[in-house]
Amino acid sequence: MKRERENAVEAAGSRKRSKFASVDRSSGKAVAVSQNWMELRSVGKLGICAKKRKEISIASEKKETTLQKLPEPSSTDSSVTKVLAMDCEMVGVGFEGKKSVLARISLVNEHGNIVYDEYVKPMEFVTDFRTHVSGIRYKDIKNGKAFATVQQEVSDLLSGRILVGHALHYDFKVLLLNHPKADTRDTSLYAPFRSEHGRPRSLQHLAALFLDAKVQDGAHSSVEDARSAMLLYQKFRSEWEKSVWKRHKKSVKQ
Repeated sequence: MKRERENAVEAAGSRKRSKFASVDRSSGKAVAVSQNWMELRSVGKLGICAKKRKEISIASEKKETTLQKLPEPSSTDSSVTKVLAMDCEMVGVGFEGKKSVLARISLVNEHGNIVYDEYVKPMEFVTDFRTHVSGIRYKDIKNGKAFATVQQEVSDLLSGRILVGHALHYDFKVLLLNHPKADTRDTSLYAPFRSEHGRPRSLQHLAALFLDAKVQDGAHSSVEDARSAMLLYQKFRSEWEKSVWKRHKKSVKQ
């Protein structure tokens, strides 16, 4: 009995030491483990380092907040204002639908009201409608406007105006258009909207973070996305325009 109690005590002590010590293979004796190693080991078990936890902390906080639907426009004014926001939805053509072409384009004014919203009939056979993301179905585009007509109408609307959007280079690519950089306000490029590591945040993340709004919950809507970008711009318009002006002055001096 005495021997059994000694064995039990020794085993318990061994388990206790294993939490705070390792074994020296040459001597077989327990060696104290440094606090740094203990911290590293705990990080390894969690699979998330301190920096990563810090990076996702904002998103975690927002998950605890009840996000609202994007607010509807407060005005009925549908005029073509000095600032417009744009978003496009694409479908896939070619092998496995990997090439993107325009299927819908929406423009909203400073009040968030629609000034242009058209479905576009692709010039190539659609091999992937991407409905789960684009919201586009065959019935939407079978009688859509011709691409060349939409391209010209959009070009005319944007001429001489400030254009707001998210990751606009994708929209320009399918429209086969460009826009003066000085008149472009891209929410994916605006420095204060980027993560602490300088990476662009998604429009969905930005809407949750700065508008307390839930967007892109399922298939995307080009109208909703354009409104989201416009609301983000309007909220930070003063600071954003100051940064554009400073950058312009700096380029003139050089």
